[in-house]
Amino acid sequence: MKYSKEEISNKANYCLGCKVKMCRKGCPLENDITQFIAYVKEEKYEEAYRILCDTTVLSPICGRICPHKSQCEGSCVRGIKGESVSIGDLEAYVGNLAIEYGYEIPKFTEERKNKKIAVVGGGPAGLTASAWLARNGYPVTIYEKYDKLGGILRHGIPGFRLEKDILDKQIEKILRLGIQVEYGKSLGKDYRLEELEKEYDAIFIGIGANISASMGIKGENLPGVYGGNELLEHNCHPDYVGKTVAVIGGGNVAMDTVRTIKRLGAKEVTIIYRRAEKQMPAERKEIEDAKKEEIKFLFQTNVTAIHGEEKVEEIECIKTELIKKEGETREVPVDIKGSNFILPMDYVVMAVGSKPEENVVKELGLELTTRGNIKIDENYRTSRQKVFAGGDISGTKATVAWASRSGREAAKAIMRFLEE
Repeated sequence: MKYSKEEISNKANYCLGCKVKMCRKGCPLENDITQFIAYVKEEKYEEAYRILCDTTVLSPICGRICPHKSQCEGSCVRGIKGESVSIGDLEAYVGNLAIEYGYEIPKFTEERKNKKIAVVGGGPAGLTASAWLARNGYPVTIYEKYDKLGGILRHGIPGFRLEKDILDKQIEKILRLGIQVEYGKSLGKDYRLEELEKEYDAIFIGIGANISASMGIKGENLPGVYGGNELLEHNCHPDYVGKTVAVIGGGNVAMDTVRTIKRLGAKEVTIIYRRAEKQMPAERKEIEDAKKEEIKFLFQTNVTAIHGEEKVEEIECIKTELIKKEGETREVPVDIKGSNFILPMDYVVMAVGSKPEENVVKELGLELTTRGNIKIDENYRTSRQKVFAGGDISGTKATVAWASRSGREAAKAIMRFLEE
């Protein structure tokens, strides 16, 4: 949504300028939000942008897609008794101005270092790690499997949430820091990790975990069952016109998938989630937007089987109740015996979580966690001395801001390693 200068001024002046910056504590990137807004109040937009650049290089993007209500805005003092400050709107506005008027991301030094780094993957973690290294004078080369950078920002978030021209312009700005890119280069196919280790002084692995997890239920392999991550990444959908579709899950992938499918002409789309609405991990705004778009929700409902002869024909569901179990931090959904029911369905989309691509993980040959993610220590270092990792593949919390933070902090760790 576009706002006038007057509207932005009103949003900024609503901020109390707290000395104890709870909003900053709620931001994964620890943006100095109070100081940033103070500059917006004075209409010093370039100074405001520079404050954001101290901690992030993705402000126009985070301003649009971050789950603000559960992060910075959710920690805002004004939100205790009323509406929180519209931090996301202010960040997006200043980010837009930065693109429009050419505010560049400032470098921390003009000195050119004699150590070079390879970054595998051009998503939010890889882009941020590359930017932080380049800003500190290190030569960086990104290895990207597609012909454009962005990772999940390009291949996982629909255009109605993040305009791709904004993404393109921000990536161009990041690359102007002096970053080189090898496009169309897939790990294991076009190069190996061992080759990078010989050529570079350090490597950062920032590839995503974009393979949809399965539920392990009957009928999951029937034609007409899809993974939400794959539909969004490859943008290759069946013909939904006049069809009924069930999307299983309650996170942002589920919301993005269901809203995309509705726009592609489905007659009826239903989100099925086994917990209560208040437990949905998706951003509150995305849930409300989905409701406005006439998407149906079935809460406290579990899918137990998918039925059909040659393709999906119906799904079997069961109602759940939430029970507090000893040792659990939140209520657990338990199936209610005898509450089974059947829903006719044309397509089913799994959006119940994601995991790394197995062949890529195997190719890396790094030590893994019990969940199948790359194991890293407190300095983002993997089991190989000069290989670091961050973002989804290392099990980082699945938001753009957290992925970006991991890239930034890994870059700092790489610099410490190279300067030892």
